[in-house]
Amino acid sequence: MHYNEGVMEALTMPTLTITARGQITLKKEILRHMGIAAGENVEVDLLPGGRVALQAVRPKGSIMSLSGILAGKTNKVATIEEINGAVAAGWLEEG
Repeated sequence: MHYNEGVMEALTMPTLTITARGQITLKKEILRHMGIAAGENVEVDLLPGGRVALQAVRPKGSIMSLSGILAGKTNKVATIEEINGAVAAGWLEEG
C-alpha cells in the first residue's frame, strides 16, 4: 500500500529499473508527488529491512537572511502602512 491523494489505498507501486551504473530514474509522477524538479537535491534515509526513504531537500534560512536583499534595487521607501498592507495581502493569498 502507498499514499495516494491523502488516502491509503492498495495501488500498484511504480517500479524503477536499476542501470548497469547502479542508478535509477524517478518517474515524473514520483517527482511531482515529492514536489521536486530537475537539478534539485533529494535526501536519502536508510531504513531497516533494506528500505529507503527519499525526501526533497528544502533550502534552510532565516528571516534575517532577507535583510538587505532589495538594497540598491529601488529609490522608493515604503511606509510601515504600505509594508503592513503588502504583508496582509500576502497572507490573504496563501489562505
